[in-house]
Amino acid sequence: MAGHSKWANIKHKKGAEDAKRGRIFTRLVKEIIVAARMGGGDPDANPRLRTVIQTAKQNNLPKENLERAIKKGTGELEGVNYDEVTYEGYGPGGAAVFVESLTDKKNRTVADVRHLFSKYGGNLGENGCVSWMFDKKGWISVKKADVDEDVLMETAIDAGAEDIRDEGDDVFEVITPPEAYENVSNALTDAGIPFGDAEVTMLPQAMVSLTGTDAEKMYKLMNALDDHDDVQKVHTNADIPDEVIDAIAG
Repeated sequence: MAGHSKWANIKHKKGAEDAKRGRIFTRLVKEIIVAARMGGGDPDANPRLRTVIQTAKQNNLPKENLERAIKKGTGELEGVNYDEVTYEGYGPGGAAVFVESLTDKKNRTVADVRHLFSKYGGNLGENGCVSWMFDKKGWISVKKADVDEDVLMETAIDAGAEDIRDEGDDVFEVITPPEAYENVSNALTDAGIPFGDAEVTMLPQAMVSLTGTDAEKMYKLMNALDDHDDVQKVHTNADIPDEVIDAIAG
């Protein structure tokens, strides 16, 4: 199973949809603020802002939250100044972990992240130690029940997708270059093809299979990082068995 869909499936089993939605909203607002601060509040002239607005709409972020976040980013409203910081390290069993964060206190965040790595049997490394194991790609999941594979392939490839993956689950994975993500997702929408999770993310080039205690600790590490307020996204090349996920997540 592909690494990104594996972790996406894990996150769906964490329960508490309301809490999950709250975390998503918080992360989207932070990303909107930073995107507007760096490239301005006009989405037509700011591709990064345009992409996160699209994601915000897919996740039903209230319009007033979106507009307020843009104004905070452009300075029209007072807001927190977030810095983009990435962390890289190894989890149990030598699996790679790549963390993206937005923080207003770098010292606090790095201390927290280092503590979580250590707590669950991993170690925080230097920048660059694992990033080479991942490729930045657009990723869109489409339920097999919602689309004909040939129609999906024709629509997505024509719009700039580079691959359609069938990993044996109930979804197809549409993989795009980062610059084609917006065009492909718009093409799917225009063609009436519904899709679920979608984002520009870091996909692992190869997977590391974990079992036993390593798999359990890795699952707990990923959950702990994912739940941290300063963490936007967390990526891994760990393949955690479904039975481990089910046993811990219930």
